[in-house]
Amino acid sequence: MQGLVRDACARILGEPVKVTGASRTDAGVHALRQVATLTTTSALEAFRLARGLNALLPEAVRVLEGAEAPAGFDARRSALGKRYLYLIDRGSVAHPLLRRFAWHPRFPLDAMAMRSALRSLRGKHDFSAFCAAPGRGRTPTCTVRSVRLIERGDQIAVLLSADSFLHHMVRNIVGSLVEVGRGARLPGWMAGLLAGRDRTRAGPTAPAQGLFLVRVFYGDGARG
Repeated sequence: MQGLVRDACARILGEPVKVTGASRTDAGVHALRQVATLTTTSALEAFRLARGLNALLPEAVRVLEGAEAPAGFDARRSALGKRYLYLIDRGSVAHPLLRRFAWHPRFPLDAMAMRSALRSLRGKHDFSAFCAAPGRGRTPTCTVRSVRLIERGDQIAVLLSADSFLHHMVRNIVGSLVEVGRGARLPGWMAGLLAGRDRTRAGPTAPAQGLFLVRVFYGDGARG
């Protein structure tokens, strides 16, 4: 997506630009409220740039708003936290309209057990057990500010908000949660995984299509 937006901006502005996104997402992951910044010498107003981008971008990518940012604002470095949602379809038959937006694990899930397992994630922890590949110099410590599991019929939504996230962290957490939900592990297993910091002991990585970036948090002065 970042490359698509960058190339479209260059066409409209008539100059090469660097587009910085608040968060990188893997192929197949969805972003509902991604934030991006760019710097340009053009006098084109931000809302007109947004309109022009929507005329050039594929229908799966839309610019919802364009605005001038305060000096020094950077979509990635200025972020104070993010919220992700993971959608699970636990119906006996996979919902055909959700196949691109939810994981269908193909077995019954105990939402109460999953909710109990989630509680151990709240707070400041070393999340090495749920990290696919830590970046160079990147601390594995994150502060999870809120965790929720919501049930709506056959759908289960897992929401996590944190100051930062590691590579595949949410998908690895959900993969382990499903192990608890299907009865292969007890809820207390999640706390043990955190303490052990060993990725090989955790569950599988959940598929990409169920993951959504739903919000990026900034300070009060982020919009000037």
